[in-house]
Amino acid sequence: MKKVSVVIPMHNSSKHIEECIDSVINQTYKNIEIIVVDDKSSDNSISIVKNKNDDRIKLIELKENVGAAKARNKGIENAPGDYICFLDSDDYWKEDKLEKQVKFMEGNDYTFVYGGYAYLKKGRMRTAHVPKSMNYKQLLKNHAIFTSTVMLNMEHLKKEQIYMPDIKRGQDMATWWHILKNGITAYGIAEVISIYRVGEKSLSSNKFKAVRRTWNLFKTEDINIFKRIYLFFCYIFNAIKRRMSL
Repeated sequence: MKKVSVVIPMHNSSKHIEECIDSVINQTYKNIEIIVVDDKSSDNSISIVKNKNDDRIKLIELKENVGAAKARNKGIENAPGDYICFLDSDDYWKEDKLEKQVKFMEGNDYTFVYGGYAYLKKGRMRTAHVPKSMNYKQLLKNHAIFTSTVMLNMEHLKKEQIYMPDIKRGQDMATWWHILKNGITAYGIAEVISIYRVGEKSLSSNKFKAVRRTWNLFKTEDINIFKRIYLFFCYIFNAIKRRMSL
């Protein structure tokens, strides 16, 4: 049975980190390692993690606040698994998430898989539907891959290929672009495998900031201004379409 390393960046996450970790501990797929990278929390997040009685949990405490990208990269650096997954500290998984993805990955010898997810806001849950597959050009137009559903096959990839760029926002999407730009296709499981908790004041919940972030993110790619404008409007269209389907 192949090992799955789960990378969880954490910063002042005391409200949800226990539920997040428990959703990994309680997976039906058991050969896992949970790498929690604390990004200099000032609340009691660390003590919550230390009180979890499971030797599969590895806690890395950073000496300074470095941001989500560098925290995830520290987790990747210390991840020995055949497969690497990411889970944000305020999200959680369905209990058979890993079992389904490992079976999907191994049955098809895929490099990159993702899945469906649901938004949870004020106790209400709504499903976001995802495409069956995404290549680089498709992902530029439709940012449908959610980080907490991603599983990467490290028998096909090198860690240098999946380290995230040190940018303030959108480092995960920039990483998926980088991976798929090399001719790799990502494949999706249609059903919901992860729950995304939408915070009232989160960056992602502010539509204007999300739009501005995406425009700036396109600037990181080697794309001329005209194509950038075209891709931006494709992104807007697909984002509206995805929300209307919720």
